[in-house]
Amino acid sequence: MNEGAALDAEITEIATRGAAALAGLMVTSAWERVKPRIAAMFGHKAESVSEELDETHAELVAAQEGDSESAAQSAQGEWAPKLRRLLAGNPAMVDELRSILDEFAPEPPEEATTVYHNELKNTTVHGTVLQVGNAGKVVHTETVNGNLNF
Repeated sequence: MNEGAALDAEITEIATRGAAALAGLMVTSAWERVKPRIAAMFGHKAESVSEELDETHAELVAAQEGDSESAAQSAQGEWAPKLRRLLAGNPAMVDELRSILDEFAPEPPEEATTVYHNELKNTTVHGTVLQVGNAGKVVHTETVNGNLNF
């Protein structure tokens, strides 16, 4: 992947993450601190962007009583391309958006691995025993006489 394509991918990823975070933050107590920082990223358009953010915020607040998931998806769909265009036109804003996201909407930790324990005691199995786990881990045996723990 060339450097330009890598930057485009990074911009798309951070814009998508930013739009999702915006939709979530708009209905929290942090919104009043986040909104001016997001609007300021748009420079001379900050005032009109602030008004657009207010409109989206009002729609999300109103939707909390109804179909909030659909409203959040709509907000994300609205703001992801706006953020992408901003970041593409001014790649220095990538760090600013990342800073805002790190402060107000940190990425969730990786999901914990679920551990399953299966035990066959005093069992005879004629045929295939197959256990498939996360990350492609497989236990496979044809015949069991006695105990099998996995």
